[in-house]
Amino acid sequence: MRNMLAEDIALAEGKSQYDAQCKKVLSNRTILAWILKRTVQECQELSVSQIKACICGEPEVSNVRVEPGRTNRLPEQVVGDANEDSQPDEGAIYFDIRLHMLIPARRKTEIKLIINIEAQKEFYPGYNLVTRGIFYGARLISSQLGTEFTGSDYDSIKKVYSIWICMNAPKYIGNAISIYSIGKKDIVPGIPDRPGSYDKLSVICICLCDGAEDGQELTRMLNVLLSPSLRTGDKIEKLENDFQIEMEYSLGKELEQMCNLSDYVEEIGIEKGIEKGRDEGKNLNLIELIQKKCRRNKSLEETAADLEEEPQAIEAIYRIVQKYPHASCEEILMKLKE
Repeated sequence: MRNMLAEDIALAEGKSQYDAQCKKVLSNRTILAWILKRTVQECQELSVSQIKACICGEPEVSNVRVEPGRTNRLPEQVVGDANEDSQPDEGAIYFDIRLHMLIPARRKTEIKLIINIEAQKEFYPGYNLVTRGIFYGARLISSQLGTEFTGSDYDSIKKVYSIWICMNAPKYIGNAISIYSIGKKDIVPGIPDRPGSYDKLSVICICLCDGAEDGQELTRMLNVLLSPSLRTGDKIEKLENDFQIEMEYSLGKELEQMCNLSDYVEEIGIEKGIEKGRDEGKNLNLIELIQKKCRRNKSLEETAADLEEEPQAIEAIYRIVQKYPHASCEEILMKLKE
């Protein structure tokens, strides 16, 4: 019999990049432990089983509001899933996954962390994910007032992590992981360095590019886990054999859920084909505009400003246009896909 992780993967077949099922799979304690071990500094020396034991209660999935005044909830107040569509305030923003950890420490009784994990289908949804991650992390800090500390007891603020898993990253980025955190830089030396006083917020971006050969163990595992094309059996086999992620209960499980998503998968394929055609049309138009700017010797920043785009969003196209100034829009698009 398969355990809950295997069942969640089966239910997510064909729609693993769709919010509800993606969050459900990522909130599995084994998957969380895998992610935390390879991204969270305090977890690096712990085993997967030890990390699982450090997670307090059940992870909160789409249950905690991001908005000010809505995040101050104790972990024990919320358990399990919530259906965002059933909320009377439709359009509210929720953390995808929020969890608390208590990690044993040598000098202290324990280290408490508050961690948020978000799944995104786009690398650039109109803004930088890092900026949004900083906002989410700041909310996790400010919401500790009244739960983790009171009054001016700021030393009791717990460190927070906001981890962003970005699927479908462009090929020029590939499979990559970056961490953004608060650091100390001396202009005039003299102030003692006490990291515990400022190391309170880290944003981690995990970019996934299915088919790219770069990356490391975590990105390879997540590409398998979140692949929309791998069949359930192949996905489970790879997770078991390639990454030693346990899929069986020691005593078995009496109930196994099954879901036939063949019609859904076909529908997704049709929608993807239509969307791909639209995207290519937009890209060709964008390439043509960038070519015109390059012919006028405009810089990347000037081109981005003229087109009302972020430089990062058009940089790959701009560089290829510069390298192949006489290529057609279609040729540039083909090189962009290489």
